Parts: sequence; C-alpha cells; structure tokens
Amino acid sequence: MKNLIEKPFVKKSLIILGVFVIFLLILDNILLPWYVSSSEEVVPKVIGLPDYEAIEKLNDSGFEAIIADTAYGTNQPAGKIFLQKPEAGKIVKKGRTVYLYVSGGEQMVVVPQLKGKNLVDAKLALERVGLKLGQVELVSSNYPKDMIFDQQYVEGTKLKKGETIKVFVSSGQLEGTIEVPDLIGKSLTEAQKILSENSLELGKVTYQISNTLLPNTVLDQYPVPGNKLNPGEKVDLFITKQGTIKEPIEIIEE
Repeated sequence: MKNLIEKPFVKKSLIILGVFVIFLLILDNILLPWYVSSSEEVVPKVIGLPDYEAIEKLNDSGFEAIIADTAYGTNQPAGKIFLQKPEAGKIVKKGRTVYLYVSGGEQMVVVPQLKGKNLVDAKLALERVGLKLGQVELVSSNYPKDMIFDQQYVEGTKLKKGETIKVFVSSGQLEGTIEVPDLIGKSLTEAQKILSENSLELGKVTYQISNTLLPNTVLDQYPVPGNKLNPGEKVDLFITKQGTIKEPIEIIEE
C-alpha cells in the first residue's frame, strides 16, 4: 500500500482530490452561506442621468458601476446614460456590478467634395459617410452640362449623420439672344461699329496676307453669321493685310 501511494501518478491524484475537497468545504461553509445571507437591493434608475451622477447614485446604493460602452445616435444627449444592465427595478444582491451605456450624442461626419461630380457619383459619395443628397437646383452656366459646380456646404464641414446637402448642377449654357451679324467684306472699323450696335465685342483679330483686297477687310469671322450669342460675348475676325507670303501671321488680342 505504501509503495502504491508513493507512485507519482497516485500521489498527484490524491493531492488534486484533497484540494477539491477543501474547495467544496469552503464553498459550502463560507461562500454559499455568505451569498445567501447577503442583503438584496432594488437597482435604481439612472437612465437619463449624466454618467458621473449615475455612477455616484449606484455607488451610494451599494452597487458597483462600470461604463460598458458609448454609442451614437441615441435618444439621449451626449454624456447621459441611455441603457443600464441590470434594468432599474430589478432586485439583485447588494454589491453587484451595474453596466452603464453612455450616449455619444449625434454622430458628426465630414462633408465630401461634390464639385466636379455628376449626381450619381455625388449620391454615392454622400451615402458612404452617412449623408443624403438633398435639393438639386439646375442653373445655366459655362460648366459642362450635368456637372455639380457648387454645394450647400463646403468640403470638410461637419454635419450630423443623416443630414441632406443641396447641390447646384449645370444645365449648360443658355442659347444666346443676339444673332451674329455678317461682317465679311466689311472694314475693321465698320465691323467694330456693327458689333457695338448689337451689344457684342470684338474678340481676337488675326491678320492674313491678301494682295487682292484692301487692307483691314474682314475675310472671315467666328462665330459665323446666324449663330446666337449673349450680350457682351466676343466675335473673332480674320482681317487682310498687305505683304508677302513669307511674313508671319500677326495675331492681336483685344
């Protein structure tokens, strides 16, 4: 028998058994009686209180309070408790841990750059950050048709998640109201006068050599006659000058 007990395996097993028996005795005679005899308390309501007040109230009632998590988009202002576990009114052992969940308030997101995008790309860019495409206003402009050229809030602005952003989209350039006059064959002076009378301006003047027409005669124009422009827009002219073919073309910007 003595030799059997001295075997390592048997000896180790006896030690484990002894420890287990001691644990059962402690559990049965100390821990369980203490738990059963410990007083019970009603968990107070702390939802809606600032986190520091909630912790103080629970500690005063004999509970241990722990901030478990913070969440955004709740119905409580930032810094206030929106959930507690166990719930208020529950009867639990005094000293139990109560887990608190704090509101982070409304989540703020950063407005992305929308200028230069079309409506589809802008909508996707807004949805990625939790914003929505709001009113779309079509405006005639020199920007390419269907391109967003302005936005309600500039890039980098912080907004509450879920808010909408108005954008301004180019509908293209309006057709002009002034018909371009025919200036071909007119002198430069006459052409300038006609343009002025029609609320148009002289644009780029390009001189081309001609030995058959008088100098300063309009050879060609752009836009061509019959097109429509807006007041103040320019008409480019091609004007004759004397010389030889070897001379370079002279361009004058008005």
